Amino acid sequence: MLILKPNCECCDVDLPPDSTAARSCSFECTFCKDCAETRFDNTCPNCGGELIRRPIRPAAMLAKFPASTERFTKAHAACADL
Repeated sequence: MLILKPNCECCDVDLPPDSTAARSCSFECTFCKDCAETRFDNTCPNCGGELIRRPIRPAAMLAKFPASTERFTKAHAACADL
């Protein structure tokens, strides 16, 4: 099950569980749409995998299976100007 990270690993923008702007790879590295497209060409800078739109967990299931609240950022060269 996806943990639904709450932020972009690059710019730290909030990505709530219902965000259509969240992008992730198969390892759940998570980025906002803007960073994924403009900084990484939709390729994960960590593993080289494809960054695709993260699925939205139905609101009724969030109570039983909540999204993560642990924020994660990483110093990628493409994020240095932020």
